[in-house]
Amino acid sequence: MFSHRRDRDVDLAIFLLRVGFGFSMLIFHGYGKLIGGPERWAKVGGSLQTFGIDFYPVFWGFMAAFAEFFCSAFIIMGIFFIPATFLLSVNMIVAVLFHLYLPEESPAAGWQGASHAIEYLFVYVVLMISGPGKYRINLG
Repeated sequence: MFSHRRDRDVDLAIFLLRVGFGFSMLIFHGYGKLIGGPERWAKVGGSLQTFGIDFYPVFWGFMAAFAEFFCSAFIIMGIFFIPATFLLSVNMIVAVLFHLYLPEESPAAGWQGASHAIEYLFVYVVLMISGPGKYRINLG
């Protein structure tokens, strides 16, 4: 009796986490990058020069926009869940490292600057482990 309620509560909690974090990333981060077009994608992708990746900045910027917008939508719907949470986790690892490599005088530098990306990273890893739960769109 109590086990069934606990399962329902866990599924509801996962659903609320998916929707809350999904919409937050989609609206506040992904949307602006996606509609920014090639100029914005080149700027975002150009930040990978920090790690010695200086080729195809438009492609890498688009991939960040794709992950933050479309993968967030997939997480909200509970579809393509493992690939979506994986891509967003990788995106957040890059964001964390980017903040840690910024010059100290930058206001977004260091652990404090990376804290938001770290929080998202942990959420995506937990969601990758938990799966989408019961409340999701069923594709088949």
